[in-house]
Amino acid sequence: MPKITVSDRIEHLLELNRAAELGGGMQRMDRQKAEGKLTARERLALLLDKDSFEELDKFVTHRCLDFGMQEQRYPGDGVVSGHGRIDGRLVYVFAQDFTVFGGSLSETNAQKICKIMDLAMKVGAPVIGLNDSGGARIQEGVVSLAGYADIFLRNTVASGVIPQLSAIMGPCAGGAVYSPAITDFIVMVDKTSYMFVTGPDVIKTVTHEEVTKEELGGAMTHNSTSGVAHFIAHNDEECLLLLRELFSFVPSNNLEEPPRRPANDPWDRVEESLNSIVPAESNVPYDMKDIIHAVVDANYFFEVQEHYAKNLVIGFARLDGRPVGIVANQPAYLAGCLDIAGSIKGARFVRFCDAFNIPLVTFEDVPGFLPGTNQEFGGIIKHGAKLLFAFAEATVPKLTVITRKAYGGAYCVMASKHIRTDINFAYPTAEIAVMGPEGAVNIIYRRELAAANDVDKVREERVEEFREKFANPYIAAERGFIDEIIEPKNTRKKLVTALRMLDTKRDTTPPKKHGNIPL
Repeated sequence: MPKITVSDRIEHLLELNRAAELGGGMQRMDRQKAEGKLTARERLALLLDKDSFEELDKFVTHRCLDFGMQEQRYPGDGVVSGHGRIDGRLVYVFAQDFTVFGGSLSETNAQKICKIMDLAMKVGAPVIGLNDSGGARIQEGVVSLAGYADIFLRNTVASGVIPQLSAIMGPCAGGAVYSPAITDFIVMVDKTSYMFVTGPDVIKTVTHEEVTKEELGGAMTHNSTSGVAHFIAHNDEECLLLLRELFSFVPSNNLEEPPRRPANDPWDRVEESLNSIVPAESNVPYDMKDIIHAVVDANYFFEVQEHYAKNLVIGFARLDGRPVGIVANQPAYLAGCLDIAGSIKGARFVRFCDAFNIPLVTFEDVPGFLPGTNQEFGGIIKHGAKLLFAFAEATVPKLTVITRKAYGGAYCVMASKHIRTDINFAYPTAEIAVMGPEGAVNIIYRRELAAANDVDKVREERVEEFREKFANPYIAAERGFIDEIIEPKNTRKKLVTALRMLDTKRDTTPPKKHGNIPL
């Protein structure tokens, strides 16, 4: 028998590497590409900085001996995991490989994912998961389910400690959906990804409803209807670039500040257009995004959940090079009313920003909570309380700009001075009161209106009187509830100055295990 040389051993290593990098083989990889999807390794190459990926557990294989599985072993076992860099910053990653057993989760597959999550927690670095899996590996029974639970636990423990981002780039069904659901943000790819707990066949059997995978759990369904997902991409490439962009706004962990960039946009830029964006008539809509774009660095706003609960706008931007989270009522949709969906959307975003030291800037134009039996029966009280709870518990720098309406309980909820907001600005067009003039007059002057000969004339006079007396920012300013009434064109300068002043802000809540947010 010839003696094995060092070069032979090296060649053996190279062969194993080649086998691992082939995944389930060229035929399956070609099929993946024919469906408009990149392979797991191609996805990681696009996501990470060039040549920065360091793979771990490349030669791991499953341990299943049932159903002929011992004859089917692939190095890596259906998931590519390791660490790399995005814009030079460390990140831990895993990408499920659909070409190997449909990306199904095995015991060893889960252990690989858990290993990088444990490492990420130890060093304080984010985790990004690229999901493309048929679910639990049926041949392995309960050990594959145990693998999912092991991942869920780590998702939960890591929540609020390190950012966790998920991309759904293929199927994600059954128990598999709960890991992305616990993470901070979900990106889905249109037409090639879907998420659901039970599939169309089960639904048809149990409820006799007929629905396609796309209708049930496609990217647009979860971006616009359920609110499960936060972003939609049109292909794998766009999805991965979107993840890189999102990553640029968040810190590596909860003990760090978000990454700042040099700002080319003058911090004291005056934006004359802002003086005419808010209409003089309080019932005329306008687009709050016009104000946001005009104020932030380079007019760039990275919107989150653009297609869901459009009455509330959330997203990231930069002011003076510093990332901020923006929450804004949208008067162009449902008049900017707060509803169930908008409250949940806003609350989760506010809590993310607070967990990761991202200052909050609120633009307010809210006539109140959306009325109706659907809202009341659906629990608008507890859901609206989520947004109130989130703003009140947040200790990051908080700034509010009231552009127009700030009525009733919604005024309190939208980062008012009374729930620890640091600086509250108002435009001269602001209207701050318990309710709108029309509704207030109908209550306060009910008897006078009932006795009047010309009801419309009296009502009109009283409405104008009420508007003049209460529907303005000056009474709130007299009380100190508004720190400054500003000329709209100076909004950017005022916000940047306030952020600089709050740069070393420290605020705390009483020691406790955690609050009991009204879920």
